[in-house]
Amino acid sequence: MATTDLIPMAERERGVCCVPPRRLRTRKVAQLSELLKAIADPTRLEMVAILTAAEEPVCVCDFVATFGLSQPTVSHHMARLREAGIVECEKRGIWAFYRLRRDLPAATRRIIEALG
Repeated sequence: MATTDLIPMAERERGVCCVPPRRLRTRKVAQLSELLKAIADPTRLEMVAILTAAEEPVCVCDFVATFGLSQPTVSHHMARLREAGIVECEKRGIWAFYRLRRDLPAATRRIIEALG
């Protein structure tokens, strides 16, 4: 943008604030912040990236081996991702297999896809 293209700022009166309009609804802010909190953890972020690329559900034991974490710790991370609505779980015998939810909202899917 050339210097001559700049839009001049309105004169501001001392002590008077200009309130910008909010761009997101309160509910949307709550949903997005929960999603971002869930994937902000480095381990969960990488788990989501693995699930994004996986063609089949991933067994909890595979995450244990990948990250060198205990099964309860991996299960805790997966529970956080389930609570945030990112993954779904399928039990096969004693094992739990995880995948990204098939019905992820479009905005959530875009955020997750942008990770890779």
